[in-house]
This record gives sequence, structure tokens and C-alpha cells, in this order.
Amino acid sequence: MILEVKDLQLDFGGVRAVDGLGFSVGESEIVSVIGPNGAGKTSAFNCASGFYKPTAGSIRLAGEQVAGLRPSAIAARGLARTFQNLRLFGDLSVLDNVRAGTHLWLRQSALDALLHTPRYRRSERESSDEAHKWLDFVGLRGDRAGLARHLPYGEQRRVEIARALARRPKLLLLDEPAAGLNRGEKTELLALIRRIRDLGVAIALIEHDMSLVMEVSERVIVLNFGKEIADGTPEDVRRDPAVIEAYLGRDAADAEIHAARTELAGEGAQHA
Repeated sequence: MILEVKDLQLDFGGVRAVDGLGFSVGESEIVSVIGPNGAGKTSAFNCASGFYKPTAGSIRLAGEQVAGLRPSAIAARGLARTFQNLRLFGDLSVLDNVRAGTHLWLRQSALDALLHTPRYRRSERESSDEAHKWLDFVGLRGDRAGLARHLPYGEQRRVEIARALARRPKLLLLDEPAAGLNRGEKTELLALIRRIRDLGVAIALIEHDMSLVMEVSERVIVLNFGKEIADGTPEDVRRDPAVIEAYLGRDAADAEIHAARTELAGEGAQHA
């Protein structure tokens, strides 16, 4: 397993956002994490990537304990992520945004940068080449020299993924990557996720578009109130009574249950 989470707990004052959570992601596996709003999905991702320090529990990345480490330290060990809300440097060029992802493995010192040594110039060329490679990989069609904030929203999503890949991760966390995308862009995203997996990178994603989740996932983990309530294939999960109850509550009418099953099957999702 590339990621192993056990007995994870996260408290905010008197509120328990994550309650004894355990899940895993295997090498080169695509895993989706779903659940109702407030189920603890993003909180779990924030703990795994170091943005939150868990109250208790274990998080292992490629066998190494990383719970409580800084985000930079966890990134250096092979984890990259994107965010629910875009976090690009809007006043930097598209290319420089992706170049920023290469800093983890570039070999240059502050003195090299100050004196513009041959090693500095060589590493800068390598960084630019790497950035172009990943922008090609994600299929960016816009201007790479222009400011990132001038790109359409869907293209900015591609840049964020390219920057994450420029870190050369073992595991990529995607937090609602399809949010705000149109139907065509979602189709392209699905293909992109599979291409990333084919590189040998494991992927864990949070997503509300059940059509995309059920089509791309090899395994689906369902959370509710900070706990795992289901873990299995898309087919198993969408038939699980506990999953239906988590989305609707115990007193749901038959029509509501049928609608929820349809949505979980990916048949009722809208791609507008």
C-alpha cells in the first residue's frame, strides 16, 4: 500500500471531524472517497498531506509514518495534491506555476541562484523542460507565457494538476477535480486520471460527480460523520444500504431511495 491510514482522529474544539478513520490506497490504484457534505473527506486529505495535524492515529506513506509532519516534508516523500478551490499563483505565468512544482528535486543552492552558476542555469533549463512536459501531458491548450489567472477555469484545473505532477509524486490527491467543469472537460479529465495512473502514480480523489466516480474508480470508500462505512468496488458500494442511508437518512421514502441509487450508479449525474 502506498497510503495507509489507521484510527485517524481529528478534533476541532468540541467537534470531531474525523473519528477513527481507516483506509488505504494501493500502488497505481484509483480510489474515490465519497460521502455527504461534512463527512470528513477533505479533513482526511488535509491530515494526509500535512495541512492538519491529526489528534490521533497513524498515516503511513510508502511505509513511513508521516502524521504530523509539515506539508513540505510530506510532499518531499512523494505526495502531491490539488485543492477544492484553485490555488494557482495568478500573477505568475502558466509555465512558472508548473516550474514551482519542480523545486522539490532541483539541485541548486541559494548561492547558485545569486551567482547564476552553470549548475543554476542547467537546473533552470531542466525545470522549464519538465514544466512543458507536464503541460503537454495534461493537454493544456492555452498560452503558457501568459498569466495563469487569464486562463479559462477548466484550463487552470489542468495547470494545477500539471504542477502536482511536476513534483514527481507516488500518490496524487485530487480534491473535487471535476468541480466547475463542463461535460466535455469532465470526459477529458476522466481520460487524464487514467493516464496518470498508467504512469504508476496512485490516485485518491474526492468527487461529487457520481458518473465520473463510478466510471473511473477501481475502489470507492464512503465516509459518514468522519468514519468509513463502506469500501469496495463501485458496484458493491452503490448497492450498499448503509451508503443509501448515509445520503438520505433512515426515514427516506422509496422514491428517494431509488433516486439515490440512480445517482450513485452514475446514471442521474448532470454534466452541465
